Amino acid sequence: MTSTSGVSSDARPRKVCHETSQPRQNAVIKPNDLRDVHLLHGCILTALIFCSSQLGCTGADSDTPKLEMATDTVTNNQDTIEVQTLLVTPTNWPTIVRSQGSLIADEVTVVSTKVAGRVARVNVDLGDQVDASQPLVLIDTAEFELRVNQAKARLHQALAAVGLNPNDSTEGLNPNHAPPVRQEKAVWDEAQNSLRRTETLLKQGAISKGEYDLAFAAERSAEARHAAALNAVQEKIAMINTAQTELALTEHQIEEATILAPFSGYIRRRNVAPGTYLSIGEPVVTLVRTDPLRFSGSLPERYAQLVHVGLTVNLQLASMPLPITATISRVSPALNDQSRSLDFEADLSNPNQSIRAGLFAEAEVVVDPDAEAIAVPITAVDSFAGVQKVWKVISNQAVEQEVLLGAKRNGWCEVTSGIQFGDEILLLASKGKQAKVRRSDAALPTDLWLEKSLNPSSTGEAK
Repeated sequence: MTSTSGVSSDARPRKVCHETSQPRQNAVIKPNDLRDVHLLHGCILTALIFCSSQLGCTGADSDTPKLEMATDTVTNNQDTIEVQTLLVTPTNWPTIVRSQGSLIADEVTVVSTKVAGRVARVNVDLGDQVDASQPLVLIDTAEFELRVNQAKARLHQALAAVGLNPNDSTEGLNPNHAPPVRQEKAVWDEAQNSLRRTETLLKQGAISKGEYDLAFAAERSAEARHAAALNAVQEKIAMINTAQTELALTEHQIEEATILAPFSGYIRRRNVAPGTYLSIGEPVVTLVRTDPLRFSGSLPERYAQLVHVGLTVNLQLASMPLPITATISRVSPALNDQSRSLDFEADLSNPNQSIRAGLFAEAEVVVDPDAEAIAVPITAVDSFAGVQKVWKVISNQAVEQEVLLGAKRNGWCEVTSGIQFGDEILLLASKGKQAKVRRSDAALPTDLWLEKSLNPSSTGEAK
């Protein structure tokens, strides 16, 4: 009994321990137990907040003067900037229109031959400089000299027909003084005298009427022969004039066999060589004059009324670093019907032949030199992500102002919108920020600043 009960008493506690360990894993919290947990957590949280507030208040009270002093120091250093400002005023900003065109030679001509013949000599080649009336090409004159001799022979023959020597002048030649005419005139005079005597005898009855008729017919025949002689001499004189003209023409052909330069210039092309046979009008060389050069361009229709002779044109060539100044010398009287543009030409001096004809050029035509606009230095504009801004001073505070820009010239740019006359802006946008402005000097008007920057020698060195 004792051992049995002992076994029973030892096994019971082990069983109880095993049974009590299982509910910990699958325990179910009752409602009353959950409420107690929440109350406990709330008490702990309240205690922590109270302690933190006590510690925070104590620290804040001890460090407040130091933080305020540090804040004031930082504000004073960052919120005040010392800068140079500009006052926006009307600035001389000439109206400039861009145009594209080419440089052309002042004169271009294709020199041709006026007579047919074979080339005997060529005196020039590509690129040669020639003077006016300088011989370029010589044509063989052997055939022309034969024609001259033939024309002289015909002239001598015509002169001899009227009784003149080859060296006699025909300017005062009178047909009535020619020997054939004088001869026939003498016969006519004798016939007239005989007719008058016959009339007297007929009145006296000494001769018959038949004899009088014979005398009358002889006088009329003599008059006709005199007129024929006079016409023949006049014909000879006309032949003399024809022979003289023919001689002058053949002599002129000999002169034209030497082809001369019509003006001073340069040989652009050579078309012939010795031995080439040329027909009348066939080209031999191309001659150009490149001083001055002409810039040929055009402007849109809206600027047509502003273009006139004398306007300044600034030309920019790809082969030259600096622009070249020219002057408009010719303006078309009418617009181009197809492009609706106005053509113009500007003369460009080229004494040293440093500029070649045919070059492409971009031109800036100053159509209104007295125009005004809002213009500011490039340094006053800040560009970021395609947006341009300036720093505008309002009540001594720097404020960003977005602007739209126009043309840019010589470190300045035109402002088409965003600011207006009378506004004050910072000269250096790189120093701009939202802060109080302390001016290092009085605000300088933009027109005076532009004049100062473009002419530092007259107004002082530009900053």
